[in-house]
Amino acid sequence: MDSFHILVVEDDPDINNLLFKIVTDAGYDCRQAFSGSEAALLAEQYTYDLILLDLMLPGLTGEEFIERLRQGKTMPIIVLSAKAGLEDRVNVLKLGADDFIPKPFDNAEVLARVEAQLRRYKKFSGEAAGETLRLGDLVLDRESVSVTAGGKDITLTVREFEILALLMEHPKKVFTREQIYERVWGEDYMGDDNTVNVHVSNLRSKLSKVSEREYIKTVWGIGFKMAELES
Repeated sequence: MDSFHILVVEDDPDINNLLFKIVTDAGYDCRQAFSGSEAALLAEQYTYDLILLDLMLPGLTGEEFIERLRQGKTMPIIVLSAKAGLEDRVNVLKLGADDFIPKPFDNAEVLARVEAQLRRYKKFSGEAAGETLRLGDLVLDRESVSVTAGGKDITLTVREFEILALLMEHPKKVFTREQIYERVWGEDYMGDDNTVNVHVSNLRSKLSKVSEREYIKTVWGIGFKMAELES
């Protein structure tokens, strides 16, 4: 098995130790943090391929930790929280989390979601063949895992990068939310539009910060497609 490195951030020792056991029994390398502040320090000192994160933490909250991490790091973040309302789930997705598992959780589901995220992160990290996609002033480079718009660099999460790549690969095609979810998440669509909507909204927001151009169009009642971009 590949030596993936996982950080577990959970202030409850019993839950933290359980998550540690789930991932280490599966063969992954794991480090534990018991507060948001400790997690932030470890994230600066070491490189991780995935983070399992509680929200209600001493020191930095989980939400604050995500905001700080997403200023430059792209590894997947899976949130596990008892704060499982729709508003809570949407909020952490907007901040940059990749997945959300409500507590109490099923051990097998946690491991399955970890493995799914790591498969995608491995692909995202350039182990697949390199390819450069260009539309107008928008450039996506798979080999260097980079995106520029108008010559300016944009830092995207794994999901945002894959959504943009999917749309750029088929610039004239309108993708439904179901199609985007199944292609990017690799899972059957469960009818939750919020997940796709939030990630597309985040992607648009990042693009708009470097250019006033419209890059992604909403086709009302259907889904999303690339706007027609001229150099």
